[in-house]
Amino acid sequence: MTSRFADGLAVGPNLVEAAETAVRQALAGLSGPPDLVCFFICGDDPDDVARAGQRAMSVASGADVIGCSATGVIGHGQGVELTSAVSAWAASLGGARIDTFALETLRTEDRFVVVGLPERVPDDRAAILLADPYSFPTDAFIEHSHEVLGTLPIVGGLANGLQGRGSVRLFANGEVHDSGAIGVVIGGQVNVGTVVSQGCRPIGPSMVVTRAEDNVLLELAGQPALARLEDIVSALDEEDRDLVAAGLQIGIAMDEYAERHERGDFLIRGVIGIDPEREAVAVGDVIEIGRTVRFQVRDAEAADEDLYELLDEHLREHSGRVEGALLFSCNGRGSGMFDSADHDALAVRETLGPIGVAGFFAAGEVGPVGGHNHVHGFTASLLVFSSGTELSSGTGFSGGTGFSGGTGFSGGFPGGTGFPGGTGFPGDAGAGA
Repeated sequence: MTSRFADGLAVGPNLVEAAETAVRQALAGLSGPPDLVCFFICGDDPDDVARAGQRAMSVASGADVIGCSATGVIGHGQGVELTSAVSAWAASLGGARIDTFALETLRTEDRFVVVGLPERVPDDRAAILLADPYSFPTDAFIEHSHEVLGTLPIVGGLANGLQGRGSVRLFANGEVHDSGAIGVVIGGQVNVGTVVSQGCRPIGPSMVVTRAEDNVLLELAGQPALARLEDIVSALDEEDRDLVAAGLQIGIAMDEYAERHERGDFLIRGVIGIDPEREAVAVGDVIEIGRTVRFQVRDAEAADEDLYELLDEHLREHSGRVEGALLFSCNGRGSGMFDSADHDALAVRETLGPIGVAGFFAAGEVGPVGGHNHVHGFTASLLVFSSGTELSSGTGFSGGTGFSGGTGFSGGFPGGTGFPGGTGFPGDAGAGA
């Protein structure tokens, strides 16, 4: 059976052979010539990973090709963690336009400039981004992306290597990079959508931030933030208290005008510490006064329900038959959260059908929530391709001006200030987790 999207997976110590096998499997499943090929490599030796990437790109010559190293890969309905393996994904996109890019960062005393993005075009549909978390300011780039990319959805993940810093390898159209970020912008006649499952469920009520300094919450609904949190935790059962101790989260409501804020209505960020003297709570983002927040916990059951519900919702709300998807799952999911590394891949297959799906276990995931792009942790982020040419949601581009030679973003993404010596909750696993 052939289609417009297909995937491949090969496991074994010889990464070069695995790369060739995985890519050939993906190409063999297509009914037409490939336009875009993505591949993901898990291996111990960065040099071996580089050679495998070069082989993958040569096998897929004629198509636009991107890929990266990872600590685990996804393909053929399964996940493979911490084992030499290569997954590949191939797409025959017909009338779509594909612009491949490689990004670099130039730093000055008070700002950095990202160069290498292609000029924006009105019919851009989505972008895929693969980044080195040790050298590229992904948080800042994504949080400011609307300044130059408008509401263009960006989906992808932070690459990694089994040796950590210095072992990341990125691949784009024959070139091997050991820093920066690479990706593609997809435009033209293509029907794409996004699914971002953050895997949390709320605890306690929704509350308005009434006093805050940077990433430190001082008051919630007119009361000390820590007192509010303690009241919520004291009302929980023992199981939920254990989840709070394991990693408390906070959700920032994406629609302030909604009558109620339930699971899926929030951008999730980690709670990184408390300050008993100030009765304050520090979180992994700056939250403005007036925003609505709700504390959250994460466990396998909530993550499972959230992913299945969002995939079902995608099927209900988007036209066309789903044909393929790229899946970027946090390296804190898989066997670390569920019973199996296959969980997310199987959920996609069970919900969307036997489509071409591949991806990797990322050190941070990129995807839009509430129409804005963000970097997430413990998340499954998908770019879903369907039949037809419907515009993807949130990709409007009215007029606007493109840019060449790169764009500058002042400052950087606030990483948050913890409280030394204070009692803290472990936060999200972000880049390098």
